[in-house]
Amino acid sequence: MKIVQPKTKKGRRVLEAKAPKLVEDTRRVFIANGNKTNEVVKSVLTHLHKLKGEDSLRLSRKNDIHPFEAEAVPWIEHQGQKSNCSLFAIGSHSKKRPNNLVLGRLFDFHMYDMVELGVRGFAPLSSFQGAQVAQLGGKPAFLFAGDGFEVDAELARVKSILLDFFRGKQVERLNLKGLDRVIFVTHEPGTKTVILRQFGIRYKKSGSRVPRAELAPMGPSLDLEVRRVLTPARDMEREAMRQPKLTRTKAKNVTTDAIDGRIGRIYMPPQSIDKIALHKSKARFAGEGTGLKRRKTDEEQGKEAASKKPAV
Repeated sequence: MKIVQPKTKKGRRVLEAKAPKLVEDTRRVFIANGNKTNEVVKSVLTHLHKLKGEDSLRLSRKNDIHPFEAEAVPWIEHQGQKSNCSLFAIGSHSKKRPNNLVLGRLFDFHMYDMVELGVRGFAPLSSFQGAQVAQLGGKPAFLFAGDGFEVDAELARVKSILLDFFRGKQVERLNLKGLDRVIFVTHEPGTKTVILRQFGIRYKKSGSRVPRAELAPMGPSLDLEVRRVLTPARDMEREAMRQPKLTRTKAKNVTTDAIDGRIGRIYMPPQSIDKIALHKSKARFAGEGTGLKRRKTDEEQGKEAASKKPAV
């Protein structure tokens, strides 16, 4: 791949934003159509775009590509680098592979892995009347049921890709109302069919601080058949799984005591007492600078009366 050297400051900032970081940004996905698609595949891609929200890019043109062929890999890598997306979803439809959906990941804008899924059943959002709608910025809770996701290598790959697709922005704390839905994933015993259902969480009063949660069906729902899986090379997988050591910034003038309590030390600069703003009496300075006579104090009146007494 050709290394592009920036010529302007703006170009340098753009390349730095796309460069690898210790703490990665939210994973974005570009969604594209194949050469031939039908209404089912288009609807599935549209719903994926809605679920990802602002972290997705929808490409509207048709693309004559087959992701599992070597000729399509450079196009996918170019689109990922161009749009700064590390995930991709490509839908197509043919007689050999009807209702085809390919989900994949890129590492350093190079092909990492992908899975080919066949859409066997699909229920859009419109089929769930009065159902709860996913909130912008809300986080889903994932629930995988079945031993196949731990034992079978292909189902484990599907699980990993689905988690990366819907992970969203990583946060340290989450408001309880921000957890608005549950994505339940299971598989049919003895087959490679993955069943995905989404339920909305409704919080009810329980008489305590912790509310009672109820689940209500909400769309979309998918029945996916695993067809083909592309696994990464060992060297690339080892490089992608490597966790960098984060250097913690040391807080200045902060220590800990024997019971692990934080002790801070504050350094105050020298302060002149003459410049401190103190309370000043209005009566004392009422006539200063205005030409008005200042009222005499009792001490001054006594001195003036003593000076007027005749000498004996």
